[in-house]
Amino acid sequence: MRLPVAPLILGMAFFALAAKAQMPGGPPPAVGIVEAARRPVTESTEFIGRVEAINRVEIRARITGFLEERLFTEGSEVAEGARLFTIEHAPFQAQLDQARANVASAEASLANARVSLTRARELRTSGTGTQVALDNATAQERTSAAQLLGAQAAVRIAEINLAYADITSPIAGAIGATTYTPGNVVSPSSQPLATIVSQDPMRVAFTIPQRTAVELRNRYEGRGGTSAVVVRIRRVDGSLYEHPGQIDFIDTSISRDTDSLLLRASIPNPIRQGAQQNQAGARGLIDGQFVTVLLEGAEPVQAIVIPRSAVAQDQQGFFVYVVDGENKAQRRNIRMGTSTAENATIESGLEVGDKVITEGIQRVRPGQAVNPAPAGASPAAPRPGAPAGRPG
Repeated sequence: MRLPVAPLILGMAFFALAAKAQMPGGPPPAVGIVEAARRPVTESTEFIGRVEAINRVEIRARITGFLEERLFTEGSEVAEGARLFTIEHAPFQAQLDQARANVASAEASLANARVSLTRARELRTSGTGTQVALDNATAQERTSAAQLLGAQAAVRIAEINLAYADITSPIAGAIGATTYTPGNVVSPSSQPLATIVSQDPMRVAFTIPQRTAVELRNRYEGRGGTSAVVVRIRRVDGSLYEHPGQIDFIDTSISRDTDSLLLRASIPNPIRQGAQQNQAGARGLIDGQFVTVLLEGAEPVQAIVIPRSAVAQDQQGFFVYVVDGENKAQRRNIRMGTSTAENATIESGLEVGDKVITEGIQRVRPGQAVNPAPAGASPAAPRPGAPAGRPG
């Protein structure tokens, strides 16, 4: 059977071109490079945290009575010592008056007992009185003295209970919703009447993995420890809170469940410019707020920085390709520090002046000759008669 001539010729031409493309001796691939250089870098590590009030107090009734009045606006800020609620005073005022009357009665009884004791001593001295009468008078005087002390203690208790009828704020802060309205009976066993949380400063609590905790300790220990770290927070909308904070607590043990360490930082929470103190949302931070915590170095450090696009990763970890003195690509395993979408900080594996391939990485193999040019520039012109390489 005779094969068609045209298809046979086309097939032979295709295989000839493929073989030519695979033949060694073609031009080296064009790549873009940058020189590794040190630049000032603000080291930053991110964690998830929550804003917490430093002080939180549940307001409770300490006596049983009718809630008579509420003296604050829900959601507003109150000063320390401000009156919040009043419980009906009349029953406790009556108890105090009765206790004071009992004190007066006990004082009279004690005075009479002392007169009787004096008389019994005189009679016993003159020989007309008996020892039994003297002993009875002494016991009566002591009993009356003790009854007076009990009556005075009852007055103090009544005064305390009357004072508890005026419920005041133990701290300055924002007060939440009221559980009970006036007219209800409240007691020490009732639910909290309201909750107050302090406002300025706030604190942010977050946990960090044990391994990260060790790395951060090694990084900042020689620079002043926690004083070399600034804490910033980012809100859920991506905006950065303008006031930095400082770490003021590191837990003394690592959680067995999560293998993480708890840290807390104190952060200012002043009234926003143009806002009023009792205006809703007057402050930038709210108790319980979900935030991203950024631990940043207080001072920038000099570190090798390269474009993030130059970094690749495989089972051995992160690596880059550098161009050696013979214009050959060589693999360098690296350890990265702080990294963003644009730049990567290199902690080890590169030296200043290394020529790092950033463009055309997909065409490079270790030990392969390359045609380097500054990243973003046109590659060098190929030799005459040689086909041009693809742009990086």
